[in-house]
Amino acid sequence: MSKEASEDARTHHHGKDYVDPPPASLMDMGELKRWSFYRALIVEFVATLLFLYVTIATVIGHKKQELCDGVGLLGIAWSFGGMIFVLVYCTAGISGGHINPAVTFGMLIARKVTLLRAAAYMAAQCSGAICGVGLVKAFMKPYYNRLGGGANSVEAGYSKGSALGAEIIGTFVLVYTVFSATDPKRKARDSHVPVLAPLPIGFAVFMVHLATIPITGTGINPARSFGPAVIFNNDKIWDDQNRCEKAENDPNGLGHPLKRFHIFYSGLAPGT
Repeated sequence: MSKEASEDARTHHHGKDYVDPPPASLMDMGELKRWSFYRALIVEFVATLLFLYVTIATVIGHKKQELCDGVGLLGIAWSFGGMIFVLVYCTAGISGGHINPAVTFGMLIARKVTLLRAAAYMAAQCSGAICGVGLVKAFMKPYYNRLGGGANSVEAGYSKGSALGAEIIGTFVLVYTVFSATDPKRKARDSHVPVLAPLPIGFAVFMVHLATIPITGTGINPARSFGPAVIFNNDKIWDDQNRCEKAENDPNGLGHPLKRFHIFYSGLAPGT
């Protein structure tokens, strides 16, 4: 039987020309016995480390330049979008190329990854983000704290509600693009789609940064927001990333970042 005839028969039998992957189980403890699971965690850690190192270094480098001498908003947006394009291309075949807890959370909701893998990915991504920003601080120490540490915060003139709305919309654009670019229907009908998938994802990150840098500095990635917040460790940064306002009186030290661990809410809405 020819290949065309075989495909026609399969299409007629199933009523569609693609095969949906089976949903992932909620918990699969067998993953802990597979080297591929730990390899994926290492890749997510290293990719997020590199992502935060390059992008935050770009932000700090721009801010320390004289007016009009830096890369500008456009260059910062390109650094974020370009790094996502490169890293997704390099890691997609190993870990899926999430590099963003919001993307991982979306994959969990869609039952494309197990709860165990999702939790481990998020931990690896946040740890990698902290280490990546730590490297920036080590290499650019004279400028890091003075220039804001590359941390996300609500810019003057915008309310926290406006910032939250911008982040939710931006995160939705990113995660929607990820799901669209990796849709099994498109893979089946357009053989070039898997190869080009990192390109629209990187462009989505680029475009969202152009729109939201003036508002929040652009989060759309809880690890990107969390890493600089931990290393910079400024009260305003933590306040802007918390879903709740800081209590007026804090006698028990609840304002300490490790006791107020609330990941940037917008990133949790897949809505990276």
